[in-house]
Amino acid sequence: MFSFRGDVHKMYLRLRKESKKDPSFQHMKELAEIDEIQTLYRSIDSGTLRKIFYRVVKEKNGSGTIPIFVSTIPWLFLLFSKQLQQFLFNEGSVLWIVFIFIYIFVIVISVILHFHEKSWASVHIEIIQDILRERKDKESE
Repeated sequence: MFSFRGDVHKMYLRLRKESKKDPSFQHMKELAEIDEIQTLYRSIDSGTLRKIFYRVVKEKNGSGTIPIFVSTIPWLFLLFSKQLQQFLFNEGSVLWIVFIFIYIFVIVISVILHFHEKSWASVHIEIIQDILRERKDKESE
């Protein structure tokens, strides 16, 4: 089930496949993980949950170390470009290929991790907001 589409479409395809086996979807790891998060957050009082919410929003909106790493490392290389060129291109050396491969690999992994963490922060924000909203609605009834 390989697809270039995003995780949501992949989950849809898995849900469609799993619905034939168990329409309750209770056995799906992805949904069980969300249940665990909701259960934990429901066990926390509203005041503490608001503080957690603020921390998660800070984490999601903060620049973080990965974007700083991705944007500052090229400037560092530029600063030492002459020395770096002499080292990498020394007498027909192919060391520059290894350097470029490692550099691109590290950048790609860093960016993937950054956006993965941002997406999980969004999930936590939505869950916390839903729980706080449910509690507020119960209080107003």
